Amino acid sequence: QVQLVESGGGLVQAGGSLRLSCTVSGGTFSSYTMAWFRRAPGKEHDFVGSISWRGRSTHYADSVQGRFTISRDNAKNTVYLQMNSLKPEDTAVYYCATDAGVAITTTPTYWGPGTQVTVSS
Repeated sequence: QVQLVESGGGLVQAGGSLRLSCTVSGGTFSSYTMAWFRRAPGKEHDFVGSISWRGRSTHYADSVQGRFTISRDNAKNTVYLQMNSLKPEDTAVYYCATDAGVAITTTPTYWGPGTQVTVSS
């Protein structure tokens, strides 16, 4: 069973930075494409970005392009989301997710419990 746990959320002022981590257990992390999603209050999950299993390819939503960076450390079974120049509209619960394979779908099979990010104006 693949399990994911996020950490690193918190309260930050607009313009600040946070780095989220997601540690994966119970599978072969180094062969998984990983993704980050977020859900703002009253809204559906939104795709934030993804990183390929080797870390050579990343994709980002337009809303975070140039501000957020996804990276991974396969030796630590961990994927990161570095968030810079944060805006109040980035306030959401952030989730990491995976389909436990080289591809990622819009509704991955495995999700972490999420970590709250709140950006104050």
